[in-house]
Amino acid sequence: MSWNTRALDVLAAGEPTPLIDFPVPAPGIRLLLKDESAHPTGSMRHRHARALFRQAILDGLVTEGTTVVEATGGNAAVAQAWFARRLGLPYTVVMPGRRSEARARAVEALGGECRFVTPPLAIYDAAREIPGHFLDQFGRAATHDLGEELFAQVRPDWVVTGAGTGATSATLGRWIRDHDLPCRVAVADPDNSAYFPGWTLDVPDYGTGMPSRIEGIGRPRIEPGFQPDLVDLVIPVPDAASVAAARRIRELTGLPVGGSSGTALWAALELVERMRARGEGGTVVSLLGDAADRHLATYHDDEWAAGKGLDAGEYTGELRRRTAA
Repeated sequence: MSWNTRALDVLAAGEPTPLIDFPVPAPGIRLLLKDESAHPTGSMRHRHARALFRQAILDGLVTEGTTVVEATGGNAAVAQAWFARRLGLPYTVVMPGRRSEARARAVEALGGECRFVTPPLAIYDAAREIPGHFLDQFGRAATHDLGEELFAQVRPDWVVTGAGTGATSATLGRWIRDHDLPCRVAVADPDNSAYFPGWTLDVPDYGTGMPSRIEGIGRPRIEPGFQPDLVDLVIPVPDAASVAAARRIRELTGLPVGGSSGTALWAALELVERMRARGEGGTVVSLLGDAADRHLATYHDDEWAAGKGLDAGEYTGELRRRTAA
């Protein structure tokens, strides 16, 4: 068996991630969280990393012994390092800012190499200078299997996700249209991100020049992977609401989720409220991006939130009204 054949076997889809019923006081409306933290690397980035590796191998860009390079931080780097290790490939990630042991530890434990670069936007040029294949998660479109998996589990009326690379909303939107399904895609967008204003104004190169405070989603520019024609609605979400919603998820499920899951939940609850007001029934699925104990020191910590100027308490009452224990 060739290395390519073995590699593609390694990259075959795993077990479907579960759906969690999330209580809402709206008769006839069901809200489900699709728990992407159930992946082996604990986040939705696992799915995207698998797709990037698979496409690179099919295109002949990655073969046995190829050094794989990426410019990113957080969950994407961990997921890619995990797949690189399983494939026996060297992996180097260029991360923004000064060296952080907390960020580097998870990647290095999987055999990857971390390099840190300032200023943050220099990571892309730095990655391109490293010999090997640059995965380029923001620049390359890689369709993953979320649509096929989700719609085998349930037939929702809305699916809600945040946008980082834009690949997830594009994958879902394309699957829905290709299969002529009566479902719509909503993107939840945090403060400072370009997706909501760019989508609203129909300006494909819109940029804010400001970084997102919600890890994993929100971008200062609209990335090539974001396909506005495959998105039905973009909902802006205040960062403090994202924090409050992440905490509410933990209260009701026990999962210490990150801010991106809170962003998606807040947007999903907005949709539920609109459906209830119109007397509609149906199912809304919100993607739960990740869950990890490290979030307990950030999004779930009052001192951290205060240091970021985020008052989660401002939205707590509204969340309790829109959800039921």
